[in-house]
Amino acid sequence: MRFGLFGTGPWAHMVHAEALARHPGVELAGVWGRDPAKAAELAGKHGARAYGDADELIAEVDAVAIALPPDVQAPIAIRAARAGRHLLLDKPVSLRTEEASALASAVADRDLASVVFFTRRFVPETERFVAEAVETGGWTEARVDHLGSIFTPDNPFGASPWRRERGGLWDVGPHALSLVLPILGPVTEVTGLTGARDLTAVLLRHENGAISRLTLSVDAPEATVRQATEFAGEAGVRSVPAVDFSPVDCFRVALDQLLAAAAGGPKPACDVDFGARVTAVLAAAAQSIAQGRTVRLD
Repeated sequence: MRFGLFGTGPWAHMVHAEALARHPGVELAGVWGRDPAKAAELAGKHGARAYGDADELIAEVDAVAIALPPDVQAPIAIRAARAGRHLLLDKPVSLRTEEASALASAVADRDLASVVFFTRRFVPETERFVAEAVETGGWTEARVDHLGSIFTPDNPFGASPWRRERGGLWDVGPHALSLVLPILGPVTEVTGLTGARDLTAVLLRHENGAISRLTLSVDAPEATVRQATEFAGEAGVRSVPAVDFSPVDCFRVALDQLLAAAAGGPKPACDVDFGARVTAVLAAAAQSIAQGRTVRLD
């Protein structure tokens, strides 16, 4: 499958390009970026062609992988889907519910394969936990703490303007929801609060009556950095296993799922439709924070 890579930042270099170039079922055919010099550098590193026009690259490939800020990613992804290209996107798929829904509709209308790269959902131990938790059922609550400290000189993602503007809600919130939603189900009510720096607390009521609590930040004091997810219910309290993982290996799993789906295989769990549901919850949390009230989801 011929892929076009959109994006030239650290994540595109470290993960997308490396995994695409190494996968035996993939040809990295071209690279597009907002900075032509960076696109030429990344393309040259992997023997691909740099494109100056995004639509030209879309026209010459079978699928696109996008490593761009969500407000840049979504319009390109919609154009690619309408052109009949399979999609491997980063999270969140969009910052706007309507745009995410339009993207999901474009994928469904053309019967395309899609995967959204919620990184930890492609870690084998995490997927086993999710599958077992879904089978067990009876969960009444969940707690997710996902706090990082990325605005340091040694962190390549700290220079990201969209992460500085949108904070932990939109950057690590998708990771939290990618674990909570498949286990506890759809969300009906969302309440959000913000504290010091970008500290964000989100309280969710799920359709089955369960409650989940998310504590999120990408600008936490270094002494408070932590990641932990646990579910409680009739089976007791269970924690998602904390394991080391390689993002490149995870992206390779995502590619495997996309290729299989494009060949008529099973629909990936983390597809664009799931990504649109995540965006809807995040947008409701942002609305709740802005308006100081609980927001209901239909």
